Amino acid sequence: MNHTKLLLCAAAITSITLPAHAADLTLKFGHVGKPGSLFEASVNAFAKCSNTALGSKAEVQTFGSSQLGKDKELLQKLKLGQITFSLPSSVMSSVADEFGVFEMPYIIKNRDHMRRVQAELMPTFQAAVKAKGYRIIGLFENGFRHITNNERPINKPADLAGIKLRTPKGAWRVKMFKLYGANPTPMAFSEVFTALQTKVIDGQENPYAQIASAKFQEVQKYLSITGHVYTPAYVLVSEKNYAKLPADVQGALEKCGAETQNFVYEHAAKLETELLDVIKSAGVAVNNADNAAFIKASKPIYDEFSSTVKGGAELIKKVQSLADG
Repeated sequence: MNHTKLLLCAAAITSITLPAHAADLTLKFGHVGKPGSLFEASVNAFAKCSNTALGSKAEVQTFGSSQLGKDKELLQKLKLGQITFSLPSSVMSSVADEFGVFEMPYIIKNRDHMRRVQAELMPTFQAAVKAKGYRIIGLFENGFRHITNNERPINKPADLAGIKLRTPKGAWRVKMFKLYGANPTPMAFSEVFTALQTKVIDGQENPYAQIASAKFQEVQKYLSITGHVYTPAYVLVSEKNYAKLPADVQGALEKCGAETQNFVYEHAAKLETELLDVIKSAGVAVNNADNAAFIKASKPIYDEFSSTVKGGAELIKKVQSLADG
């Protein structure tokens, strides 16, 4: 056999055997994060860890920027088995009441506090989502949220009077900003930039990583550092569909869910410094809000959560008791 025929045979053998190296399972991870966002970095880190651990058994493929749907659609697609993972944050309070505790203003002080809450209360949150057909296999974050707008600096709640402010589609965030005097407008994250640009809304509230990656600094005049809510993000799967995965695949995914959290928290802390500079350099005026005034104005929302959510008062008390290590 001559040299050319040998090469052709080798090529043919390679083309036949290549599919054997492809992953047996494709696991799609849909999220709403834009390029450069904390969500994108977090999901990519999880996928890298998982794909290294899984080898040819399965492959995690990532789809950001709401390519596979907005938060509510992604929750439905999990149930339908069209995707394997999503990364909801604020929207979780509309899935199960217990997650509304993270909507209480200023309840989470820092990431160490969040770790203690996770260690003590994850069984509570896991039971709540399992009752709705889901399971959490990792806890990441969206982060500490701040207010941007085009009307005025926000120093105290009264400064929000009449401001049309986009919120996520969670009941408690709407209640909170109504309480502060704003005109809250629930809207999908993917629609916010255009709504700000066309002045359909005056402002929005998000962590720096979401503000900067979505380029809100290009269409906003003021950033008020309020840190009013810390939103965790949850690596969420469908309980029923996840149960169909082989046990060793589940094990690898759960290990990576846990291990990626350290990267997420470290990267988030780094972004808080870097991205505040990015926002400032775009010409946005920045002010530190009077947190004490916001905390004082927040008492009615704590009272409502305590009285309307089963076990709400105990949940608030437990989370608050873990603030100091």
